Amino acid sequence: MKDIVDELSLPINPKIFACPIQDCRTSFQLVDEFGQGEPYAGLGYEAIDREGVTYQGVLDVQGKGTVIAHYSGGLVVTLLTGYIGVDEFYTTLIERKFYPLKITELQVRAEATRFRHEDGSRSLDNPAQALCDHFFQVEVRDLVRYACHLPPPTKSNFPLEKHAKKLMRGHGAHGVCLRPNQHTVLEVRPLRALRLVLSKDPGFCVLNMYQLALMATLSYSPFGQEPDGHPVRASTVSFPLEPSVGNWFAESLSAFREIWRVDTKLTQSFYPFYEEVPYSQRWEIAPFDPDLYPYNHPEQRDLQEHPAKLHFLDDRNRFNATDTQAFIVHTPDQMLIAIRGTSEFMADALRDADALQVEFNEGEGRVHRGFYESAMQAYNFVREYMDRFHTHQRLVICGHSLGGAVALLLAEMLRRQTDGIDIQLYTFGAPRAGDATFMQGAANLVHHRIVNDNDPVPSVPASWMHRPFERVRQDVAQAHMQAPLGMKTVLSSLGFELAESYEHHGELRHFMSIPFAPGRQSAVLWTPGCSTITEQALCNRMLRHEYGLPERMAFMDQLFRVGDHFMVAYIPACWAALRRHQEVLQANTPPVTRRELSLIRAMLVSFDEQIQRRQASIKQADPHRRQHENRLQIMQEERRRLEATLTRLSALATTTVTAAQVYGSLANHPELETVLARWHAHDVNNREEQLVMAPAELPSNEPPIIQVTSDEIFAMLDAESDPLDPLNLI
Repeated sequence: MKDIVDELSLPINPKIFACPIQDCRTSFQLVDEFGQGEPYAGLGYEAIDREGVTYQGVLDVQGKGTVIAHYSGGLVVTLLTGYIGVDEFYTTLIERKFYPLKITELQVRAEATRFRHEDGSRSLDNPAQALCDHFFQVEVRDLVRYACHLPPPTKSNFPLEKHAKKLMRGHGAHGVCLRPNQHTVLEVRPLRALRLVLSKDPGFCVLNMYQLALMATLSYSPFGQEPDGHPVRASTVSFPLEPSVGNWFAESLSAFREIWRVDTKLTQSFYPFYEEVPYSQRWEIAPFDPDLYPYNHPEQRDLQEHPAKLHFLDDRNRFNATDTQAFIVHTPDQMLIAIRGTSEFMADALRDADALQVEFNEGEGRVHRGFYESAMQAYNFVREYMDRFHTHQRLVICGHSLGGAVALLLAEMLRRQTDGIDIQLYTFGAPRAGDATFMQGAANLVHHRIVNDNDPVPSVPASWMHRPFERVRQDVAQAHMQAPLGMKTVLSSLGFELAESYEHHGELRHFMSIPFAPGRQSAVLWTPGCSTITEQALCNRMLRHEYGLPERMAFMDQLFRVGDHFMVAYIPACWAALRRHQEVLQANTPPVTRRELSLIRAMLVSFDEQIQRRQASIKQADPHRRQHENRLQIMQEERRRLEATLTRLSALATTTVTAAQVYGSLANHPELETVLARWHAHDVNNREEQLVMAPAELPSNEPPIIQVTSDEIFAMLDAESDPLDPLNLI
């Protein structure tokens, strides 16, 4: 340094310093995947050269921009102009109180472009390549300052030159670096997302049943955020784990990547139905940027917000934990809430046995205490989310097993506490949650209750389960640790006298498998009007034959491990019902064949005959008839329900299915054909499946449906010697 100073101090300096020359002319063009620049015409841009000089301009009608007389070296171009249009949809996102989005004009334009390939994969060429010196595939996030609300980057076949910005002397932290004196074409990836489609009509449709079966299963997965600590000290978060809630909505669907796996136990692919939408209309996961949003800053400590905290509830590590897990996401029109059911943890299994009823403070009647405690945790979680993001969206709530019972209470709490709210509820294999008064008070809640053929869980809690949780926990622990008779002791300690019986809420949809030949069966989705059908699974397991004796070991624990209760059994059943309905809709035939009708009718008639014989036996065996009037009346009511079920079933065999029954509001959707084509493009959705196919209308000598009959059940009950056993009270 001293030598240079000495040289400069000489009267005749041999060193000549020249100013940078502003003689470079660099051009660029923004195009879509079809090589068209018109979608980006009129956008304002900003460029900065290596000397830090800024240039501004407007793209011409072909999406081209030119910077003349800039200093030698590279040029970094950005398109930072915020959206200034009048579309209320975008202005609402920009101006909302919580997490206002930095939406640019470029983003809005990119959302209006379309992919060249239907699956959203990057193209290997572009017509505009022939007219340029350099060609790159870029995304909106490459050209703007704020990208936390944008999708993660996707792999490019023509990636940007990462080293180019290193020559910019620190200028141009954001943007794309262009080579000087050359023409560069930038293919901007369309900002489109895949969105899980859901019918907006309150009525039942098979599409929603299938879609929400997948979401109820996804609720068992973690959120998958990295880093996963709290507070989050990183500047960004990601969701690499599959399957996880965060990966589904924040990375896969937002990046236009189809995803199907909702559970690691699923061995077969079950693809949801997706529609292509502008990115801002996706199922949203809130952005994370500590520099942009103060509530994301780690200095907030316990109050810090991040996607996992906003969208995911897992209270296991909280004080007074209820082991409740749920997730919530939203679109401009709908808000989806999914609640996890019984997990592998014993705490959940015991919570299902905690049948003490308490007052439902938000409405009428009494409800299951354990379910209510979980519902209150879920309610606080959902209300906090709604305070930030709810405008006019419909609420779609789903849950499986315990999650279905919690979802019912949550939905009724929200309906009671929120004026003008529109709620749809789908539950799968849900146990009973409240008494008759609660069910009457919640009569206006739209609830579609799905039950698998051999799922016993919807039959509990039973009327003999009204005892405190603490006592049940001790007895169950004893049963697991000591003798097989422990569970019988638990059952014998439970009585009828504490509260009104539990009842079901909602409109039942029941899967019934029908064996019609050796090794062959079909399945129907219907609404039986009698409890004989839906209670069979519980009765069969309560009185299972083992060398002539009923099986009683660890009964409640067994119920929640029955294969037909798991969501991995519900999903294939929902898929089969959907395919069956698609086929009968296309063929314009009834959903139930005459052959199936004949088999089910024979079974129902058999039930009725067994009840009649039981009534006669009671009347004949005991002269003190008044003591049994209530039992006889209950049996007579069930006979009437059996008759109504027969009438309802006969109607199914003479009516055809409508598009609205299959697809709901999507039946009139202009993109329905595209949605269906995307789904059927997967070969697994076109495979032949036994439960999908209606049996041929042929005269048959099929054996009757194998079951434990009512006569056998009554005989076992009469044979019981323990007067305190609640089974003797049936």
